[in-house]
Amino acid sequence: MTTESRISNSELSALADALLDAGCIKFGEFTLKSGLLSPIYIDLRRIITYPGLLRQVGQAYLPLVRSLDFDRLAGLPYAAIPIATAVSLAGNYPMIYPRKEVKSYGTKAEIEGDFKAGETALVIDDLATTGGSKFEAIEKLTAAGLMVKDVAVLVDRQSGAREALEQAGFRLHAVLTIRDMLEHWEKTGKVAVEKIAATRAFLEQA
Repeated sequence: MTTESRISNSELSALADALLDAGCIKFGEFTLKSGLLSPIYIDLRRIITYPGLLRQVGQAYLPLVRSLDFDRLAGLPYAAIPIATAVSLAGNYPMIYPRKEVKSYGTKAEIEGDFKAGETALVIDDLATTGGSKFEAIEKLTAAGLMVKDVAVLVDRQSGAREALEQAGFRLHAVLTIRDMLEHWEKTGKVAVEKIAATRAFLEQA
């Protein structure tokens, strides 16, 4: 596989297979939030059930994030908070996260964790699809005085997020892409050929 994460092909292949085995990537017929019928469904929230996989995911981000300039990680709720925590522990990076719902009591914080205005936050998310949720989070972070230049995800679904973020001046970095994983599973026979073909056709039209 050829991704930008700069970890070995064998490690990327093992991670792709581990995500498939854990049910984080499923093939069949699934109705997406948009209403479209998809032959693939990616549910990276399941990673938290498997401590070994969560540790593997945290390590996989490291070669990618080490090449970027930032002061602290910003994990996006809810799916990416455990992933960002794993990356934080693996690389000893301080972490914050923007809340989805602002508290109406106590500190009424919109951003949890310690930070200073003017610092740069590296946004950590699980999946990139269209980029919509990233913009919402970036808006909260920048409103609090933080700078954002980069977004790092585990899987790029290759459905327009990279282009949308680049147009707005942000860079998307992915450990894995869906097309790379499909190519790997096709070569190894891990996923049926017709399921891979259906997914590729869907991605082309999406």
